[in-house]
Amino acid sequence: MTISNRLDTYLSAQNISFQVIEHDHSASSIGSAITAKIPLNQIAKAVILKDHEERKLMAVLPAKNKISLSAINDELMGSYSLLKEKEVYRMFNDCENGAIPPVGDAFNMHMICDESLDQLDYVYIEAGDHRNLLRINHEDFEKMAANSKHWRFSSEVFH
Repeated sequence: MTISNRLDTYLSAQNISFQVIEHDHSASSIGSAITAKIPLNQIAKAVILKDHEERKLMAVLPAKNKISLSAINDELMGSYSLLKEKEVYRMFNDCENGAIPPVGDAFNMHMICDESLDQLDYVYIEAGDHRNLLRINHEDFEKMAANSKHWRFSSEVFH
């Protein structure tokens, strides 16, 4: 497996260009950053949330950051919690477990984006497996995140 079928279809339809960065197998976005020698703040990860009505939301933040559910719930006036891993795996069945591309529109999901990603020249995202990252320039990342709300809802774990 390389690029998720749904992600590939979306990127083509939106004319979003990317460069594939191959790396040694990793178990996480932080592992991918280390093996690909990419700064941790430049890799975007997806965290899938659900609210009390089972509505799903994709939160996109830097791999080195920790999500703040209270900041999200305060801003959205909701009651979001983390979706169980098994449910996430079922939702992203064209991806390897844990290699979720942080592109809500590709998976018909609402998305929120941590504003710290908006300042980067390049953002790297999981392609859907644990061996490839996609390097996306600032303009194309803006296009991918255009339908999402942007604000700060995470904080650094690693420096």
